[in-house]
Amino acid sequence: MPTLVVDPDTCRPADLAPAVAWLRAGGVVAMPTDTFYGLAVDPRSPAAVAAVFDVKGRDAAAALPLVGASLAQVDAHCGPMTAATRRLAETYWPGPLSLILDAPSAMAAAVHAGARTVAVRVPAQPVARALAEAAGHVLTATSANRRGAPPAADAGALGDLGRDPRVFVVDGGASPGGPPSTIVDARGARPVLVRAGAIAWERVLESIRG
Repeated sequence: MPTLVVDPDTCRPADLAPAVAWLRAGGVVAMPTDTFYGLAVDPRSPAAVAAVFDVKGRDAAAALPLVGASLAQVDAHCGPMTAATRRLAETYWPGPLSLILDAPSAMAAAVHAGARTVAVRVPAQPVARALAEAAGHVLTATSANRRGAPPAADAGALGDLGRDPRVFVVDGGASPGGPPSTIVDARGARPVLVRAGAIAWERVLESIRG
C-alpha cells in the first residue's frame, strides 16, 4: 500500500503532493481527522465516489460527509450560506460542527444519496485541512473502516482497508477519537439538530442567538 508519513505539527499542503496526485487520479486517501481516520475522495467525481463506497462496503443510500480547508473553501465550493449557518461556521470552525448545506450541482449525486444536501465541516485536524487545501476543493471524510468494523484511530488500525491497493494512506499518527461532530441544519427559520455530537446543542443555540 502506498503510504506517506507526516508530522501533523509541521505538515504543509506541499508535503501532501503524492496524496493529491492519487486523489486526482480517482483514488481513495485514508487520512487522520479530528476524531478517527477518514477516507477522502474528490466528491465531484462519480467514479471516485463509487470507489470509496466499494472500499468501505458502504450502503449506497448513506450520504458522505465532507471536510474543507477553510470557511472560504467551503463557501467557494458549497455556498452560499444563510446568516445563521455562517455565524456557526465562524464560531466553531475549525472544529467538530458539521453544517447542512445545499448540495452544489457539481457534486456527484451519490455523495448526498439523493437528498440534495451535504454535511460539511472544517476539521481541527491540520493534516485533513492541509490535504483539502492542497487538493483545492472539499473532500469526503467518511470513516476509514469496512462496514461493521470499528473506526481506525491510527494508520495501523486500518487493517485490510489499509492494504487495499486502491487506498493511499497518509499516516499522521494517532487520532483522538471521541464523539462525532454535531450536525446542524441552520438553513431554515429554526435551526435543527440533525445529530448530537461533540458540541452541545445549547451552545449551538446560544451562538445563533448571539
